[in-house]
Amino acid sequence: MSETAFALVLAAAVAHAAWNIIAHGASRIGVPFLWWGSVFGAVLWVGVIPLTGGVGASGYGAGGAPDWAGFALGAGVSAVLHVGYMFVLQRGYAVGDLSTVYATARGTGPLLTVIIAVALLGERPAPLALVGVLVVVGGIVAIGIIGRPVQPRSPGVEKFDAGGRPDRHHRAVDRAVGRRGWDPGIAAGLATGVAIAAYTIWDAHALREWQLSPVAFMVGCTALEIPLFTIAAWRRRAELLPTLRAQWGRLLAFGVLSPLSYILVLTAITIAPVALVAPVREVSVVLVSLFGALVFREHRPVARIAASVVVVGGIALLSLP
Repeated sequence: MSETAFALVLAAAVAHAAWNIIAHGASRIGVPFLWWGSVFGAVLWVGVIPLTGGVGASGYGAGGAPDWAGFALGAGVSAVLHVGYMFVLQRGYAVGDLSTVYATARGTGPLLTVIIAVALLGERPAPLALVGVLVVVGGIVAIGIIGRPVQPRSPGVEKFDAGGRPDRHHRAVDRAVGRRGWDPGIAAGLATGVAIAAYTIWDAHALREWQLSPVAFMVGCTALEIPLFTIAAWRRRAELLPTLRAQWGRLLAFGVLSPLSYILVLTAITIAPVALVAPVREVSVVLVSLFGALVFREHRPVARIAASVVVVGGIALLSLP
């Protein structure tokens, strides 16, 4: 992988970790937050499109004019896939620990992405790069396993959230742990990983097939998410304005960082194999894991950090020429 692509993906990982921490803090708001997140993302980034080549990667498609058909198809399918991804991710954050859901999703996603990229896109990573992929995925999965609750909580002890209401998050985890020691966040993380692989492969195909600009593609995708989230948010439309008033700071950060993280990844995909880009971006798992251990006081911080070091080692292998 080139130094430019590597730097782009590392920057994307930092932005991605930041917006996921923000999303975790607002996970119980659900659809109203996601609706505003799409609005903020589209509005904040649409003005950047003319500065980054318009719709096409070089401003125009192969025929000398913007490939609007390719743009519409690519962004439309991507919007559907991203909406599905956001729903399962938010569900995971509502029932599981931050680092468990995040690590499981980010480990499953690149593994499936590499398999599909080799099988369908014809990519052929070098043997050492494939070793690096396996090391990265192994470290990420280890972080997810480490984050799984191992002790059942005391029965009959009700927990409450900051507003004094019964905490559904802890209820869900308590029920799961009491039954079989299975964290529901892991199941949500696996589903999220499948969604990650689906949109990553599709977006790489769309950018290469129709020579689209990463910024325009991301803005188009984000804008098309708005009507999809509107359908889901319609029954909760009375919550939209209160959510905006209460969460405008988070929404502003989300609207900048979420598109930025993926724009950087899309740019890297245009100059490097997606089978290598997908695992390297998961250095964000290390950042989220450290944040969860140090700030949220999630359990077994030493083991989390050790697994994170494994991820960094795999990334180092991927960075070698």
